[in-house]
Amino acid sequence: MDLTASGRGITTSVASPATSLRAWLPASILLAATMTWAVGATWDIQWHSDVGPDTFFTLPHLFIYASAAMSGFTSLAVILATTAAGRAGRTMDATLGGPGIGVFGRTFTAPLGYLVTSLGAASFLLYGLWDLWWHSLYGFDAIIDSPPHIGLFLSSTVTSVGTVIVFAAAREQRWGQLGALVCLGNLLISSTITALAVQRLSGGTIRWTVVVTAFMALILLITGGSLRKGGATITALVAAAMQGVFWWFAPWAARAYADFVELPMREHIRGIPATPALIPLCLIPVGIVVDLVLRRSGHTVRLLPALAGAIGGAIVALCAPWQNILIYGGSLPVTATIIGTTVFGAIFGGLAGFLGWRFGDMLHLAAPTTGARA
Repeated sequence: MDLTASGRGITTSVASPATSLRAWLPASILLAATMTWAVGATWDIQWHSDVGPDTFFTLPHLFIYASAAMSGFTSLAVILATTAAGRAGRTMDATLGGPGIGVFGRTFTAPLGYLVTSLGAASFLLYGLWDLWWHSLYGFDAIIDSPPHIGLFLSSTVTSVGTVIVFAAAREQRWGQLGALVCLGNLLISSTITALAVQRLSGGTIRWTVVVTAFMALILLITGGSLRKGGATITALVAAAMQGVFWWFAPWAARAYADFVELPMREHIRGIPATPALIPLCLIPVGIVVDLVLRRSGHTVRLLPALAGAIGGAIVALCAPWQNILIYGGSLPVTATIIGTTVFGAIFGGLAGFLGWRFGDMLHLAAPTTGARA
């Protein structure tokens, strides 16, 4: 099956093993970049929690900005190579990031996935400059959810979404399908950081951080379920494995770096890993429930993603108070808060199920061939 991209007459086709290898190489660099971001962001947030003094030029920041550079330069190289191939009339591998998109009046031809990652990397650079200015004015950050940080989180999310598209474009290959699920799990981890943007809204009877976390997690779990049978469980397993690694890494890295730069740790720290503690501990059971619901058939099949999301959102929201007690101690919030958060978790989870299934449809369209869900 041949597809004509929207660039300068460039044609894409199903890849041979040789061209699949070439498509796999830049995709693997993007995956490494997203993992580098996850390490840097987790480390940086733990540093804010356990040490405090912070400048723009720290080792965790180096990881964060290196990830953007890796994504940006890799995407630029692929876009330039695709453009040159199109102008020369050569057939391009359709698994290389999806269909070509004409940019700047078709001056450039950018595979969809690499176009998205390049936009995320470019906006990351702009927010990084804002963060540099912010540090020059205020020194270290007293809070993690500063305006430039929220912009950085959103930019990294865009880059990660592009990486998912890049792998999903090769979903007919085993490395593409598994890579997409791994990237979804990594994006799930990062989404809990982005949810911090609404933490100051959680002073009433609704814990909006929990609701938004459930919403973003369910979008990604159901997207994984739309890609293949058991996809939601695989996505949850990847996220849970990363959560386990970061649970050990984050406190250790903060203390080791503080010792290296000869800064004292905060008094009375408990060594609780800041970012891993934000991630729901019930991801694997939720992933299993989602996959079980999505496997049902019948006239209600179109409602199943929303139903799976609603059930999953309710589970995440209901388990959140007990997770906080397990990690931080204390007591349960009032019943109205638990009920209200659970209800809104289910409502937003249902919306996440609808959007996640549609995102999965988009990922299917990014592949060079179509067919029934695996």
